[in-house]
Amino acid sequence: SSVENGRPPDPADWAVIDVVNYFRTAGFEEQASAFQEQEIDGKSLLLMTRNDVLTGLSLKLGPALKIYEYHVKPLQTQHLKNNS
Repeated sequence: SSVENGRPPDPADWAVIDVVNYFRTAGFEEQASAFQEQEIDGKSLLLMTRNDVLTGLSLKLGPALKIYEYHVKPLQTQHLKNNS
């Protein structure tokens, strides 16, 4: 399988560190560590609901909303498209 930015292209194959690096690269340096603390790997990321992101990670609301709307949700949509 190919690798993009050091990560497998399918988020389901990401390790916790891939998830962390993804959010660091996306500009959420401070919030990325929450994914590490909660041990969110790619499979977990794809299962996260809006509520999980807003309440489960103890993030500030603003960044949490952006993380969910602009990153988690699109990754989930893309994953479903690629695997249907």
